Amino acid sequence: MTSSPRRPRRTSAKVDRGNPRGRLRVAFVLIAMLLSLFGARLVQLQGLDPSSYADLAEAKDVVKHDLPATRGQILDRNGVVLAGSVSGRMITANPSVTAPHAPELARLLADELSLDYFSTLEKLRQKDSRFAYIARRVPAADARAVMTKIAEENKGRESDERLVGLRTDDDPIRDYPAGEVAANLIGFVGTDEPLAGFELNYDAHLSGKDGYTRYTQGNGYKVPLAENSTVEAVDGKDLTLTIDRELQWYTQKVVAQTVEDYKAKSGVGVVMDSRTGEILALADYPTYDANSPSSASQSDLGSRALSDVYEPGSVAKVLTAAALVDAGKVKATTKLKIPSKLNRQDRVIGDWFDHGTLKMTMAGVIAQSSNIGTVLAADSMSTDELREYLVKFGLGNRTDVGVKGEARGLLPATMTEQNKDRIVFGQSVSVNAVQMTAAVNVVANGGVRVSPSLISGAAIAADGTEVGTDHTTRRQVVSKEAAHETMLMMERVVDPEVGVAPGARVPGYRVAGKTGTAQRVDEDCGCYDGSYSLSFGGFAPADDPRFTVYVVVHAPAVDGGGGSVGGPAFAKIMARALNRYGVAPSGSEPNQTPTEW
Repeated sequence: MTSSPRRPRRTSAKVDRGNPRGRLRVAFVLIAMLLSLFGARLVQLQGLDPSSYADLAEAKDVVKHDLPATRGQILDRNGVVLAGSVSGRMITANPSVTAPHAPELARLLADELSLDYFSTLEKLRQKDSRFAYIARRVPAADARAVMTKIAEENKGRESDERLVGLRTDDDPIRDYPAGEVAANLIGFVGTDEPLAGFELNYDAHLSGKDGYTRYTQGNGYKVPLAENSTVEAVDGKDLTLTIDRELQWYTQKVVAQTVEDYKAKSGVGVVMDSRTGEILALADYPTYDANSPSSASQSDLGSRALSDVYEPGSVAKVLTAAALVDAGKVKATTKLKIPSKLNRQDRVIGDWFDHGTLKMTMAGVIAQSSNIGTVLAADSMSTDELREYLVKFGLGNRTDVGVKGEARGLLPATMTEQNKDRIVFGQSVSVNAVQMTAAVNVVANGGVRVSPSLISGAAIAADGTEVGTDHTTRRQVVSKEAAHETMLMMERVVDPEVGVAPGARVPGYRVAGKTGTAQRVDEDCGCYDGSYSLSFGGFAPADDPRFTVYVVVHAPAVDGGGGSVGGPAFAKIMARALNRYGVAPSGSEPNQTPTEW
């Protein structure tokens, strides 16, 4: 019996394990589940509580090191460095590593770097911290020495960063190679911030922007594939001054010697380019070494040439004379009869020397510095007209040369006949030294006031003021003819036969100038304190002015006047400037405008 063929048995549907499409479906499901987990974690980190996780990473894993920007240099007009940065190092610690041996490290660091032991110990022991500054701006040689010593004391055990926990990084140190030269202007930088002078007032220009590097650390090493980012530092810009380092140094030397010789309280010297208004030297004494400002008196850190105000005395007669000539009231040869005393509204006006009735020209009044003659000549001008001229000369307004703390000076808003009599010969009005230099320079510059500058090019001061030679302004104060006529009077001041300041002469050059002897005001009582400010301001060559120089000596303890004290200092500084810049000697003799009639 034959059997019939067997039918295939039915089986239930099953996934074919050899089918690739099946395997892909499984893989996609697994990937989707994994991405879901990552997404949920990302939402948690970034959306639900991002700050707490960032803080945790910062505290436990992520290390941040600053990358200091290189501060811009401060340069003189010839590119000579007055302030710059030299190699330095910062020393930082990983307290999670340094804590176990903090006492010995703190002792060594304190001894070698003159740090406070207890504050250093505290930094080395900071809980839950992986970064702390131990010392900033350490000279590179000192930093190398202390790290070498630490390594030597840790022989016998590993002394790399994982165990010792200290490291060094670049941290430039501010250096002032010229020391005291222009320190009152330049100022200085502290450990973490600028503290005075141009360093402070132009910090935004000089400082640049620090960068940083961040990385995740584990057991003293960077963790691969973890956070590792760097923002590069942007270096600061250089600041170029109009100052001439060599002339600045010499001017400071002369002013310091004059102050010492006359046992004075302080002194100032200013050298200005008559044509451009650029200040080539601005000397203050006492001064200080910008590399060690902590050893100086607080009162010596700024520039007295701009912050201190005083009555200018008879140098102001130059402004009065120029205004009178410009207004057509007088000439150099105008005749005046000078009594021994002059009874005015509220007081008796006298001269610095005893005399009977004198017959002087206006040139003689300036040459002999007669208060009485100046007041009589000024009677021809109204109070409003005189004040308008003085404002145009720059009195009562800051020069805005870009020095923080510049004083405005004082020019009465309302000029009466009484204070006018005193103002015309330099009392009842106050100025700063740069203000007065710029005013005298009007006569040197053909009657045009050119605004003074200390910054070459352009810069923006901390208060937003735009300063520098790019912003120089010019305005006609008196006519060119009036300026020349005033020069003729000023030149007679240094004439040894008729003037009061023969010591201000510079051999080979015609010099025009004016003396000043003014009583000093005590700020506490608002009264004269019995001391004087002695000064001399002028320009040379008188027939073709190149430089204007102004010297002031405050409160000398030795007798003298503006001519005998300020005049010789003026002559030394002027001679140096003329020689340094190769100005040819005058090709003509001083004028002989009559001083008497």
